[in-house]
Amino acid sequence: MKYTLNLLGLRCPEVIMTLRKTARKLKKGQKIFLLTDDKFSNKDIILFCRFMKHRLLSMSSDKIPYTYLIEIKTK
Repeated sequence: MKYTLNLLGLRCPEVIMTLRKTARKLKKGQKIFLLTDDKFSNKDIILFCRFMKHRLLSMSSDKIPYTYLIEIKTK
């Protein structure tokens, strides 16, 4: 199951706080497709995944909206 999280218009730290809150509700193996326009999200999402041990499957930061596909690894 893939969950879409539209965070357009939110800025740091709201992007990470909302992502973390959503990730906590999901089961291991589920995926989050994330949309954001926060220019700092590239670094923040990479660090979030590394710290929380989630897997960043893909990302596109060439143009807005930036997109990320994250697989939940912890539970």
